[in-house]
Amino acid sequence: MRKILFFFLIFFTTSLCANEYHQKQIDELFDQLKKAANFENSEKIESKIWDLWITHPTKDSLTNLLADGSSSMSQNKLEDAYNIFTEVIEIDPNWAEAWNKRATVLYLMGKYEMSQADINKVLDIEKRHFGALTGQGLVQTALKNYEKAIDSYIEAHRVHPYMKSPMIMIEKLMLQLQKQSI
Repeated sequence: MRKILFFFLIFFTTSLCANEYHQKQIDELFDQLKKAANFENSEKIESKIWDLWITHPTKDSLTNLLADGSSSMSQNKLEDAYNIFTEVIEIDPNWAEAWNKRATVLYLMGKYEMSQADINKVLDIEKRHFGALTGQGLVQTALKNYEKAIDSYIEAHRVHPYMKSPMIMIEKLMLQLQKQSI
């Protein structure tokens, strides 16, 4: 019994340390992103953040499963991707990227309210998730909530100042709001 308890304690401690290290790396990259000197530098930092987001901090099997879902999504097998991402969420409901991927699939399926619910989970876990923030902008645009979409893009720009799409979308949405007010 002591051996089992010892191995459980070692496994739990190792997982906790891996999670903390993973989060520390992400935090450091976000600090670098805020201080990025130019677009090219920010792109490199963004890529490193995405690499960490799509890599589960402790379970390679979940990283692989997420990659399988992403592959299904890229092949337009949306129902398969949805099921895979749901499985990942059931195994680790605290992994923001699993929620983000499922939110993306739901958006592609036209299930905007469900996509927004998953985006809310992403942002509860990682409020700086610029992918989820821009995704939220797309969802709110599809729902014709243009002011909420603009707010999402403003927040994405605040988190990732060199990201180009938020400013482009804010401009388009402002024009849309002007047309509506006429």
